[in-house]
Amino acid sequence: MIKLLKHLPLETPLSWAQLSHQKVRLAVATTGVCFANILMFSQMGLLAMLTEGTTKLHESLGGELILVSTFSPSLQFRISFPRAYLYQAASVEGVETVAPVYISRANWVNPKQLSQPNSSKQKTSPRRGFFGNEVRVIAFNPTQSFVLKSPEIQQQLSKLTTPDAVLFDRLSQASLGDIPQLLTQQKDLATLMDNQRTYIVGLFNMGSTMNDKGNVIISDWNYALRNGQDSLNSVRLGVVSLKTGANIKTVQAQLRQRLPADISVFTHEELIQREQQFHASQPEGIILKFGTIVGFVVGVIILYQVLYSDVSDHLSEYATLKAMGYSDRSLLIVVLQEAVILGVMGFIPGFFASVGIYNLLVTLTRIPLVMKASVAIQVFLLTIIMCSVSGAIATTKLRSADPADVF
Repeated sequence: MIKLLKHLPLETPLSWAQLSHQKVRLAVATTGVCFANILMFSQMGLLAMLTEGTTKLHESLGGELILVSTFSPSLQFRISFPRAYLYQAASVEGVETVAPVYISRANWVNPKQLSQPNSSKQKTSPRRGFFGNEVRVIAFNPTQSFVLKSPEIQQQLSKLTTPDAVLFDRLSQASLGDIPQLLTQQKDLATLMDNQRTYIVGLFNMGSTMNDKGNVIISDWNYALRNGQDSLNSVRLGVVSLKTGANIKTVQAQLRQRLPADISVFTHEELIQREQQFHASQPEGIILKFGTIVGFVVGVIILYQVLYSDVSDHLSEYATLKAMGYSDRSLLIVVLQEAVILGVMGFIPGFFASVGIYNLLVTLTRIPLVMKASVAIQVFLLTIIMCSVSGAIATTKLRSADPADVF
């Protein structure tokens, strides 16, 4: 086999020979492309954190259809609708049952702070807003286990029938307290939520977002005790469970026809897509998209400088090749091949460095973020386009190579 390979007419491609001739320049060019890749990966990763990270609750919802207020473009807005609409929806043919879900926010005290001497101040002066320790409170009837489809949550719903009991999201921000560790040390872990005694009776996985530092699940009964019985008259979500064999699209159309215009009916995919589109259209989403474009432009400039210098340094050699009969087109292909080779060489380390950055962001923020194949393919295609554009611009110098200059 080795003997056979030795007899094959394998030659080093001219484009690779041009690049590898100067190792330092090759390393600088590869680093430049790698930097541009990391920049694009980072911006797209942060955008994914902003859009996909906010849909963890949406993805956790059970049932087949979701009812939300038409006036609420995102679940981060505290816009509810009358619970009476759920009874109206339950009368539609094909609907098995409709479960109300209540969502609010509450101030949360790190359990460790309760044992500190100044903890009494926190009881009277809770911090709210962006710099406060707020959690998202998700409340529903524990007997309607289909509301959240996580088996871990469903197995613990019976614990929520205890007064002031909550389930705590173990992927919440560290500022809320190391609850999983504390639960291993003491069985009855108590804290304050909106200045009311609260007992953490279990854990689940959901993940924090840019807007919510953590999540707790509470029964609708406990929710009413804390917020008043009237709070159950306005719901944020209606989770619709269909009868066996019912067609989702047909029931969705009937619900839209039966319910008033201020109630929207979505499938899970539609609800997630709407939430992602909302966050992508916000200023922070536009800024991150612009950052991706900046990374692309930076890569074009860096690569153009490298290729232009390479063409300029080897202009006499290119002119000689022209004198030997090489066409402009064949030489242009050589430059474009150089650009693509640099793109591939820069993409590989950029990809692995970005995976490390993603893992670091997950550790620091506790917001789920994974390197998706779709993101990697998008960045790779952008890299190839970036290199092709740089190579195309750099070839303008190559066209000026005149064989007469050599002789």
